[in-house]
Amino acid sequence: MAKHVIGHREPLPAAPPYGRSSVAEVFTSAAAALGLDSSLGPFVNALGLPRASRVCVVVVDGLGSALLKRRGGHAPFLRSHLDGARIIGSAFPSTTAASLGSLGTGLSPGMHGLVGYDVLDPEQGKVVNMLGGWDPGVDPLRWQPYPSVFEQTAGQIPVTSVSLPKFADSAMTRAALRGGNYLAAGTLQARVRGAHEQLADSKQALVYLYLNEMDKAGHRYGCGSAEWGAQLEDVDSAIKTLAARVPSDTLLLLTADHGMVDVDVAHRYDFSTEPALIDGLAHTAGEPRMLHLYYEPGLSARGRELLISAWQDAYGQFAWIFTRDQAMGAGLFGDVDPRVLPRIGDLMVAAREPIALYDRRRTSASAMEVVGQHGSLTRAEREVPLLTLNRPGGKVPRG
Repeated sequence: MAKHVIGHREPLPAAPPYGRSSVAEVFTSAAAALGLDSSLGPFVNALGLPRASRVCVVVVDGLGSALLKRRGGHAPFLRSHLDGARIIGSAFPSTTAASLGSLGTGLSPGMHGLVGYDVLDPEQGKVVNMLGGWDPGVDPLRWQPYPSVFEQTAGQIPVTSVSLPKFADSAMTRAALRGGNYLAAGTLQARVRGAHEQLADSKQALVYLYLNEMDKAGHRYGCGSAEWGAQLEDVDSAIKTLAARVPSDTLLLLTADHGMVDVDVAHRYDFSTEPALIDGLAHTAGEPRMLHLYYEPGLSARGRELLISAWQDAYGQFAWIFTRDQAMGAGLFGDVDPRVLPRIGDLMVAAREPIALYDRRRTSASAMEVVGQHGSLTRAEREVPLLTLNRPGGKVPRG
């Protein structure tokens, strides 16, 4: 693939539908469906969910709408619920930190501040991770100070997160998913069993069940692989069991944080070998399909023009390349808190074609072995399903 051919420039896609039909509305709508209020005001049922005494939201990490449709032969139970299912938007970037941040808080990334896999911490002047390994100099409660939906509801009904033991006290949990009880369980089956028990033990409940198996399989083997299909079969079977056992007045929903695309090894590029792409940059961050690039302090207008031109020449045919101001104007991060603004790159590169871009000065060789990737603005990465697997008053008809 010729990288240095200047191609057509496609306009940026529409912003995620924050406030209407994105992952940010899932838990706030669930709280409204439960008849709950917040000290911040009434919850808005933007998704139009039916009233319920119990709500369980299953988040299958990495299970985008396109993938579920394409690989639905491995998921007969979930596939039977696709007719009439809704497609909602992930947060931007289409990555776990941003979308779980929006799920947990009901806010856009521009407000909760988890604007990428890793981003610049302006206070420390260095790039920090937003998912597994937060920097010790970053306080999750200061980084994301807004109350989570769980915090706002836990005093009214039992609220439980069912997830992996390693996330019980993680910085990500404390930043965006704090509040309520945490039930740790290692295996897929144990987490599903734990969610069922929490629903059965209370006449009212809000339960969040997190399943990360699809994302792990996708990153390692690719979302087109046999291994990914086998994992989808396991998830489908486990969710079918949960749906058969939940109390009849339970609203059981399934969604995801993002989708995924496979990137061939030949299309994974180390951009740090090209001086024109890094001269004038103080930091690089984000993920291989959605880079945050930060200018050196005092970089002249001419220096900025040269950088943008170099990126357009190199990758403009294969990616959307836009400035922070353009991202703000397009609403990609939603409303933006002033404290969050400097965490967002001065320049961003979002892959439109199946490519991945690495700065090997700061990433390991193993990072370039990842097959399934996400983070950008393509429909495959940003469209996620919202399936209703059980609704109060009776089971949802199977297709």
